[in-house]
Amino acid sequence: MRTVVKGLFSVLMSMALITGCSSGNAPATGSQARAGAGSEAAAGSGAGKASGEKTELTFFYPVAVGGPLTKIVDGMAEEFNKANPDIAVKPVYTGSYQDTTTKIQAAVQGKTPPDVAVMLSTELYTMLDMDAILPLDDFIAKDGGSEYVNDFYPGFMANSQVDGKTYSIPFQRSTIVLYYNKEAFKEVGLDPEKPPQNWDELVEYATKLKKDGRWGVEIPTSGFPYWMFQSFALQNGKNLMTEDGKKVFFDTPENVEALQLWVDLAKKHQVMPEGVIEWATVPSDFLEGKTAMMYHTTGNLTNVKNNAKFDFGVAFLPAKKTFGSPTGGGNFYMFKGIDEKKQEAAWKFIRFMTEPERAAQWSIDTGYVATRKSAYETESMKEYVKTFPVAAVARDQLAYGHAELSTHNNGKVTKALNDSLQAVITGQAEPAAALKKAQEEADKILAPFNK
Repeated sequence: MRTVVKGLFSVLMSMALITGCSSGNAPATGSQARAGAGSEAAAGSGAGKASGEKTELTFFYPVAVGGPLTKIVDGMAEEFNKANPDIAVKPVYTGSYQDTTTKIQAAVQGKTPPDVAVMLSTELYTMLDMDAILPLDDFIAKDGGSEYVNDFYPGFMANSQVDGKTYSIPFQRSTIVLYYNKEAFKEVGLDPEKPPQNWDELVEYATKLKKDGRWGVEIPTSGFPYWMFQSFALQNGKNLMTEDGKKVFFDTPENVEALQLWVDLAKKHQVMPEGVIEWATVPSDFLEGKTAMMYHTTGNLTNVKNNAKFDFGVAFLPAKKTFGSPTGGGNFYMFKGIDEKKQEAAWKFIRFMTEPERAAQWSIDTGYVATRKSAYETESMKEYVKTFPVAAVARDQLAYGHAELSTHNNGKVTKALNDSLQAVITGQAEPAAALKKAQEEADKILAPFNK
């Protein structure tokens, strides 16, 4: 985000602000809806019931989008505590996704890890290389089994499993979508119900939409440039890495073409600002009418819904050979070094937070995609999608969703790609040379994992 750089969660959604979410104008408040939700977790472990003492859990979480996400997440934790008086979850807002990863790594190295945390799904290999996280398969087997896991969308589970084991559970997840101003479309003679379907139409529409004081399109180039670039790569060929996280495919003719399009939008077609476009300001520019279209995380959907003073649409990202978007955002992880009692309590909390009704309300309150198929069968989500159909766009795009860039030594590999992308974006390098450099650096970084 993503929901991009690794990033995606104000809690879920300021994800690097990356995105926007807000509980205002939601049908029934999140707490009302969640309080009425049946608790699947009740069937899970009964941590702490016998001892009479409270089991305390430290819960780290990030926010990467706009909106009152901290209040939403803290409220959900409070509801859990009320429903489970033998457990006390202490939520700790840890900043952006990057900040959260840094704090978790420091805590793990200091042997004081959180008990449970939401962090980027893409940090899977990083956490495995640190021997920091617990596989969740035994908990899953006792509490829901394959029925539980298979209810999550495959595009989200792709960054959650490796070598046949499940290490994290999808929570605040996203894809990149196209937001567009329907009134601006009407103004220039474009059909407001027909957003651009391919790269050629993206250029054509953006050219028509541009005028003094308004860009045709904005695609953020800070925060998660690799995430945005990955969408173009997927649309023009294949994903950027192997499933085992040991190899990357940055330097390909298809990726050079994809990066050239991104650059051409600003320099050749002049429908987008040149240079760095900040992740957090793109939604503001869209809401203020400074751009007619934007690429951004679906995590900003509720933020846009609550604050747009014009009719807007949401669509799949324009295709080249195919539609495509990487998934993004954060998953729940459980950390090694905590006792069995805390493990049971942490699993109960994860189950509670991912129940269908809560997943639905979380999506309504924030704009993130509800991670479970059953969430879209709840009455609250059915009614929401009926009255606000664009809420289903990101879910439907999951048919073309793929695992976000994730490798061993992920931070360094991603930095190699981001640095090369930034060099192109700022005019210091050409696409072919930049991607060749990123490939060479990534190959060196990953060499120890390919012996």
